Amino acid sequence: MKRILLALILPVFFLAGCLPNMNQQVEVVPEGNEDNTEETAIVPKYQISDEYYRTLTPFKPSAARGLTISKMNSRFNIDELEEGLFRIAQQTFPTEDYIFQEGQYLDEATVTRWLGRKSSDNEEGLNPTLPNRGKNYNTKEDYENNPLYLAHILEHNYLVMSDNKVKLGGMAIGLALNSVYYFRVTYNDGTIDNFSVKIDEDKIESEGKKLAATIISRIRQMEGLENIPITIGLYSQEEKDSIVPGNYFAYAISKKGNDLEWHNWNEQYVIFPSSEAKKNHQDDSNRFALFQDQVNKYFPDHNGIVGKGLYVNGNLQLLNIDITFQFHGKAELIGFVQYVAGLLVEHYPNIATEVNIKSVNGQEALILLDNTMDEPFVHIY
Repeated sequence: MKRILLALILPVFFLAGCLPNMNQQVEVVPEGNEDNTEETAIVPKYQISDEYYRTLTPFKPSAARGLTISKMNSRFNIDELEEGLFRIAQQTFPTEDYIFQEGQYLDEATVTRWLGRKSSDNEEGLNPTLPNRGKNYNTKEDYENNPLYLAHILEHNYLVMSDNKVKLGGMAIGLALNSVYYFRVTYNDGTIDNFSVKIDEDKIESEGKKLAATIISRIRQMEGLENIPITIGLYSQEEKDSIVPGNYFAYAISKKGNDLEWHNWNEQYVIFPSSEAKKNHQDDSNRFALFQDQVNKYFPDHNGIVGKGLYVNGNLQLLNIDITFQFHGKAELIGFVQYVAGLLVEHYPNIATEVNIKSVNGQEALILLDNTMDEPFVHIY
C-alpha cells in the first residue's frame, strides 16, 4: 500500500523540482565478457519502498518478451507469476543490495523449445512426448495421460553494483505449472472437440521439481551462469475462468552447481464473499460480511462489493476491495468515500487494504490504509 501511495505523490515533487538528481550513470558488464564495458545505464539512487527493486534505465525488456500472454490462462495469472516471483526472490536477493533487470539469458527461441513436447524434432522439449501413431491422430486418452505440465518460464536477473559498474549477481526463475490442462482432439474425419483435465496437486509438485532440476542443469551450462546463485519457484496457475490467480507453493535455492534446497511457500488468494472464505477463513469472512452490511445500510444503491485477499502462512496480509456504485452527484461520491474510509479504520486497521470505488464511467476514488498510516489516504478522481 505504501508503494502505491508514494507512486501517486512522488511525481508531484519531481515536477516541482523539490528533489535533487538521484540518478547515477553506470557501466553494464555483460556476463562472460567482462572486458566489454561500453554499454551504459542509469541507476536511480532513490528507492520509493523496500518492497521494490531499483531498475536500470533505459529499461531492457525480457529476451523472451511476448510469450507470457500466449502461455498463461489469464491476466490474473500473468501478474501473479511475476509479482510472486519478486516476493520469493527477496528471500535471496534483498532489495537494498540488488538491482532488477528483466531476464536477458533465456531468449524466446530457447523458451519456446523448452516449453514444447519432447520429440524427434525437439529434443529440448520439457513436456511429455505424445505416442507416435503414424498417420493417425492422437486420441483423447493420449492427451489425458501426457498433459502439458509446464506452461511458461519466467526469468528475472538481479544485478550488483561495485565501482560504478553493474554485473549479474543472481537469477530468479518462475515455472508456471498447469493445474488444468486444456487440449483439442482432431478426429480422422476432421471434426474437433475441446477437453480439459485437472492435474493432481501432488503430481504438479513432483513434475515441477523434476523440471526445476533439469532447467537448473541447463542454465549452469550457459556462459557466465555457472556459479551464480539461482532461485527457482513453482507456480500453480489457476484455470481460465478463475477470478483469482494461482500461487507459488515451493521454491528452491541453487547456490552453486546443480544443487537445489527446497522450501515450502504458503500463499493463497481468496475471494470475499465466497464459500471458500466461509469454510477456511470464517472470522475474515464474517468481518467482510459486516463491512458489506454497513455499506448496504446507508448506501444501498451499489452494484456489488468484492474483496480479494492474499493469505501468507494462513494470515491475511493484503486485501483489495472493488465497489461498483451508481452516483448521482459529486456530493454523494464524497460522502460515500468518507463513510467507506471510516469503515476501513474500524474493520481493517492492521491489514494493508486498497479500495477501488468505480462507476459506469470508470474509477471514481481510491482509498488506501495500512498499519503504518495514521489515517487512510483518499484520492477522488
